[in-house]
Amino acid sequence: MEYRVLGRTGLRVSEIGMGCEGFVDKPYEEVLALVDAMEAGGINIVDLYTPDPSVRSHLGRALRGRREKFILQAHLCTIWKDGQYKRTRAMEEVRAGFTDQLERLETDHVEIGMIHYADTRADWEKILTGGVMDYAKELKAAGVIRHIGLSSHSAEVSLAAVEARLIDVLMFSVNPCYDLLPGDRDIEALGAVESYQAPLLNMDPQRQALYETCQRLGVGITVMKAFGGGDLLSDLGPAGMALTVDQCLHYALTRPAVASVLAGAKTGEELARSLAYETASPEERDYAAALAALPKISWKGHCMYCGHCAPCPQGIDVAAVTKFLNLCRAQGSIPETVREHYAALAHKAGECIACGACEKRCPFAVPAVENMKAAAGLFGC
Repeated sequence: MEYRVLGRTGLRVSEIGMGCEGFVDKPYEEVLALVDAMEAGGINIVDLYTPDPSVRSHLGRALRGRREKFILQAHLCTIWKDGQYKRTRAMEEVRAGFTDQLERLETDHVEIGMIHYADTRADWEKILTGGVMDYAKELKAAGVIRHIGLSSHSAEVSLAAVEARLIDVLMFSVNPCYDLLPGDRDIEALGAVESYQAPLLNMDPQRQALYETCQRLGVGITVMKAFGGGDLLSDLGPAGMALTVDQCLHYALTRPAVASVLAGAKTGEELARSLAYETASPEERDYAAALAALPKISWKGHCMYCGHCAPCPQGIDVAAVTKFLNLCRAQGSIPETVREHYAALAHKAGECIACGACEKRCPFAVPAVENMKAAAGLFGC
């Protein structure tokens, strides 16, 4: 298992994590088996959005004696009422729900306290003014949560939270189809096949800006919906053709700021399939050819950080240089962290001899030589 640092939190998380839906409607023995498989496979981060009391209790029991091996991303504002899940901003319910969660998980703290599911600006304002953010800060000050996060499907809301410097972690829906649609779309629109009927060109700029802003400000991203709820693995999904598990995982893991994909797994076999990514070949992970062939969708001219531009005869990491260039363009300046990362590259953009070998291999017709020239001018080498 490969591990990545989750933004400025300093937490080292497995790049393949576990979503909690797989624990739902299972007896303790099956939950225990999944936790055993997670530990054996090196998974150390698990999301806990569901307020289902049995899930919380079973997981708390399964974590006995090994709680310290796992990073818990637990949610505020998600409660169990009348036998079903409910999102709430009512502070009495928020406090009671989180207290119940800690008790059932048999722990006195969680590593990430995730403010649950904000997809509209009005809801985000309610979080800021209605007591939820104050409660999260209170918990953090007390050490009950170590880092504050937000879960959202909206790039617009997520950008507002990130730029306000109020969250350390963002749980966001990342996959190559969702990335095409405007950042203010809700989850229903993102998953609707009808949204992809008209020709689509390149990533939505607001979603790209979100990833780059998270990278620049040190907000780590944990990914949900990497498979689009399974739709992307089917010919009937929004892509119009089936992608593979490895391709979906690799796409998400090559976006700026992404540290872990919280893969849905309802069985041991499904979990093993996601874990197989760790030993997949570059060819099995490669999403570029598949995305370039998708009907009605084009990423022409847009760098997908897929690495097809390598190898450069001068040894330049063309994809990394392009990523740093894009981060600076998004900011309108050179952030110090980007300057340091660029300086650490073994070979700089100024070494480009404009041979065009990278452009010939790029499935997306990215003007790589032009980008190298721009980066050399920007960074001075």
